[in-house]
Amino acid sequence: MAKTSSGIIIAKTLVHVAALTPAAILAWQFYDVWQTNSDALGADPVAEIEHRLGLWALRLLMVALAITPLRQLTGQPVLIRFRRMLGLYAFFYACLHFAAYLGLDLRGYWTQIFAEIVKRPYITVGFSAWLLLLPLAITSTKGWIKRLGRNWGRLHKLVYAAGVLAVLHFWWLVKSDIREPLLYAAILAVLLGWRAWKAFSRRRTAIAR
Repeated sequence: MAKTSSGIIIAKTLVHVAALTPAAILAWQFYDVWQTNSDALGADPVAEIEHRLGLWALRLLMVALAITPLRQLTGQPVLIRFRRMLGLYAFFYACLHFAAYLGLDLRGYWTQIFAEIVKRPYITVGFSAWLLLLPLAITSTKGWIKRLGRNWGRLHKLVYAAGVLAVLHFWWLVKSDIREPLLYAAILAVLLGWRAWKAFSRRRTAIAR
């Protein structure tokens, strides 16, 4: 039992380090650009920062959504212990992505965000995805799980809609070369398709009984 606990602690530590590494690298490169005016972030540093943060939010969201299918395929219930952590890191990067847009793109003119949401569909769906993730992050604690009971599971199904909106946000943002957002759309389709198939199988088994 002690070995299992220590193994989980080590694994969680590695996940923390892996999840924070992209932010640390980006922060170091931003500091380098700010101090030395280097080209570490390319010709358009603001766009590069926003893109990387948004991409890591999407990647971590996909990994979090992959935990349940992986647990079912491998028969390793311990994997479920990492789902909440990965989901919170996805929200963390989504918040940084949104903050970078407000602070670096809009340069503090935050009231413009409402006009941008109405005017630009890709911002509309991106902001909607962030809004859907917000209550999930707030209610991710054990206290909220106990308070909400069965409703907690129903509420957290919003993550599927958030995933769809996040992929759509990326798709509309790139405009021309859609190969990368198409890859994430395919991954999401597989993850949601697996859940739909499992739900259908459970329902068919229940009817048969």
